[in-house]
Amino acid sequence: MKAHMATIIEAIKVRVSSRTYSNTPMKDDLKRNMSDYIHSNDKGPFGNKMRFELLDLSEMERSEVRKYGTYGMIKNAKSYIVGVIQKGPKAMEDFGYCMEKNILHATKLGLGTCWLGGTFRRSSFGSKIGINADEVIPAITPIGHPSEKRSFRDSLVRFSAGSKKRKKWQLLFFRNDMVTPLSQDEAAEFTPVLESVRLAPSASNRQPWRIVKEDDRTRFHFFCSRTKGYDKLLKDIRLQNIDMGIAMCHFELAAKELGLQGKWEEMEPEFDHMGTEYIVSWTESE
Repeated sequence: MKAHMATIIEAIKVRVSSRTYSNTPMKDDLKRNMSDYIHSNDKGPFGNKMRFELLDLSEMERSEVRKYGTYGMIKNAKSYIVGVIQKGPKAMEDFGYCMEKNILHATKLGLGTCWLGGTFRRSSFGSKIGINADEVIPAITPIGHPSEKRSFRDSLVRFSAGSKKRKKWQLLFFRNDMVTPLSQDEAAEFTPVLESVRLAPSASNRQPWRIVKEDDRTRFHFFCSRTKGYDKLLKDIRLQNIDMGIAMCHFELAAKELGLQGKWEEMEPEFDHMGTEYIVSWTESE
């Protein structure tokens, strides 16, 4: 992975899920940089507060948490970013937004990461970060120098998840309703912004976001197209709402980088949105 990338859009394009890490430890300056960043990144667009910690796990602790689902696919990672948020409305969206900001910052520094969603309350992560009864750990990520050689397990997971495949533009982005595809010509200066959303990571690569652009002014409505039964897997942890926060993060950061300023608003449009769930709208500043 290229170190110290200049732009967020470049980081979005090169980011991959790293499951195998080298034994080279992170230097102290990189650790301080990441720690300072994640401690300042504590509030999402909907106002939910959270806290992140950069944790080093002992060999015994790493062995203990291998039983937690996808964590068992991670090899040689010694450091993790762990986040805690209180349960509440739009908490999952805010968590996804802020954790993805952490991940993109790490990518810009040349570090590897991998989204791991799950229930970590009773793990070493929960005890180390001091989780309260009304809080959850929706996801964690290992962080470190990716191994130059990908393990067989890593390659297998990437293949089965279809990590390199993304839905086509016309299946994700629409104009004025949920039926008419938005062309890249019609998206104009927002084309690289929407492409940054298309490249965003999501649970099982399902890409649940659908975005509708209004014609009368520059406004984009975000909807979630849910996979039936998917969000019942982890009770309080709603992975596809986290995915929507990730999409919001990519949209906002790419737009800002291109000088396109706007704000998030909750203003559900009147058109039929075809069984999808309205999440939020982004309106360009006049």
